[in-house]
Amino acid sequence: MMLGDASVGKTSLTVRYISGTFMEDLKLTIGVDFYSKVFQYMGKNVKFQVWDFGGEKRFRFLLSQYCKGANGAFFLYDTTNKTTLEHLSEWTQIVREHAGKIPIVLIGSKCDLEAYKVVQEEEGRTNAQKYNLSGFIELSSKTGKNVTEAFDQMTVLLFKTYAPEVFK
Repeated sequence: MMLGDASVGKTSLTVRYISGTFMEDLKLTIGVDFYSKVFQYMGKNVKFQVWDFGGEKRFRFLLSQYCKGANGAFFLYDTTNKTTLEHLSEWTQIVREHAGKIPIVLIGSKCDLEAYKVVQEEEGRTNAQKYNLSGFIELSSKTGKNVTEAFDQMTVLLFKTYAPEVFK
């Protein structure tokens, strides 16, 4: 699942990972959009199905239903907008209540906008620890910095959680 407030970059990240391109003028996600990508990991075919949730409060009612089938989540905040990180506890509470202890990776998006950055990397790391999240990374969907690394991190977490025998 891709979670976070409106305009933090959920769809940009998803599109960048799935297609390898950055689209400047994406429309607001209404409800939920679905994407998928098939790739190889440790000799296994893997299919990521990404559920991109609209970040506006009016779509939050959908989240509990989709959580029930989720294996992992990315929570995105905008490094140029501190308020988007302040909602982390709300989102994680909903996910944990309805999906259980799935891996959640905290993502600081838009790290290419260094001149406008108000949430420093250390604050992101501290929040990931505070909420007992599975990982943390800053990235830029625009430049592609750490996009693949974020999904690689999630892949490892999912395999360790659901198929630990792969690592034996």
